[in-house]
Amino acid sequence: MHRQRVIGGLILLAAIAIAALLIFLRPEPAEKPEEENIPLVQAAPLEIRSGNLMVQGSGTVRAREELTLSAEVAGKLVYVNPGLREGQRVSRGATLFRIDTSDYRNAVQTAQADVASQNVALMEAREEVALAKAELERFQQRGASSSAYASVDDSDYAARILPPAELAKSQGTNGQARSAAPTNGLATREPQLQSARAGLRRAKAQLADAQTALKRTTVRAPFSGVVRSEDIAVGSYVAPGQSLGSMVGTADFEAVIPLSESEAALIPALWRPGSTRIEASVFSNYGGTRYRWQAFVDRANSVLNPQTRTIDVFLRIPNPLRGAAPAAVQKEGQKSAGASGAPPLFVGSFVDAEITGRALDQYAVVPLAALRPGNQIWLVREGKLRIVNVDIIQRTDTQALVSTAGLGAKPVVILSALKTPTNGQRVRVAEARKEAAANAKPAPKKAKVTKKAKADKAP
Repeated sequence: MHRQRVIGGLILLAAIAIAALLIFLRPEPAEKPEEENIPLVQAAPLEIRSGNLMVQGSGTVRAREELTLSAEVAGKLVYVNPGLREGQRVSRGATLFRIDTSDYRNAVQTAQADVASQNVALMEAREEVALAKAELERFQQRGASSSAYASVDDSDYAARILPPAELAKSQGTNGQARSAAPTNGLATREPQLQSARAGLRRAKAQLADAQTALKRTTVRAPFSGVVRSEDIAVGSYVAPGQSLGSMVGTADFEAVIPLSESEAALIPALWRPGSTRIEASVFSNYGGTRYRWQAFVDRANSVLNPQTRTIDVFLRIPNPLRGAAPAAVQKEGQKSAGASGAPPLFVGSFVDAEITGRALDQYAVVPLAALRPGNQIWLVREGKLRIVNVDIIQRTDTQALVSTAGLGAKPVVILSALKTPTNGQRVRVAEARKEAAANAKPAPKKAKVTKKAKADKAP
């Protein structure tokens, strides 16, 4: 028992000695400098541009010309154009429908007969006026004589009793000449002539109305367009003004683009119509492809939209059905396509627009994610953060165009967020994934040797 205690004590002392030796012989830990907590940020260089600004907006396409199809005269439909169907195209001057012309041809013939009858009446009135004037002149000449029997001539019945010359002698030469009586308008039959002329004018007007009504039995397309709706059939009776359908003109469409006052101010000649042609472009998506139509500013509304408080700018789009071309730049996820599959521009579609604005010598394109509250951006200069206030020229859904004042040469903007950014703090710029993947060198692939190749190599 005593022996076991001695052995245990010796073992304990040996362990203590070994532990003390290890502590004594241990190396001193290497001192490391304290590491700074430098935030890692995502950054990208700013794109510097020059030239004309492109004022961007969105709006709806609508028809520039649209009319309601209706008849101007009543009657039964005897012909309807087979192409007068919803969605079909109709060329200018094409006959759309025709009304029965029987009643209107009879009205024209009746009016022509009235004109002929009034011509005869006018001829008779003119002859009667000529006879009345001749007779009145003859009586006025005889009434100017001083003899009481001067109005009797050889053709009168009184001349058979006593010749006019003897009557004049018995009267004597001392009598005074009688004054001529005033002429009455009815004596010359002038009112009857005026009535005949008025009757002829009335008959001609009725003939013109009848001929116009006959022409209106055939309704033609006033312009080339697309039938939007139709409600018409052969044999149906139509009344004047009755709606039979509608069609829209296809020569030009227009897009209504609402702009804010600041955006409209970027278009210098917007309020000077006719001074210069402001070019624009209209974009629409179809089948996953973005297409472009050439356009120009037609006019701008000088009255603010009461709902949105914006200025409506009207873009005129010529040849909307055959003027499309694939956009030069496709959005992310969209594919490119050839012009052969380009669609027409649809009325009522929602489109994006770009309007040529004023020219600038230099401006920067800032991603919207890099724009901070108070119109500030964070730049990286020599590994330090710099807070810069910028003047925003234009702002869209994805980017902002700002002036280059205060940005310096080759500015790099921070895209990620920081909790407590301070001017001058150190930051680390993370390498972009795409650049890292491009810079990474792929490992060389080892050639695989098949069993057959090994057998060929064997001596």
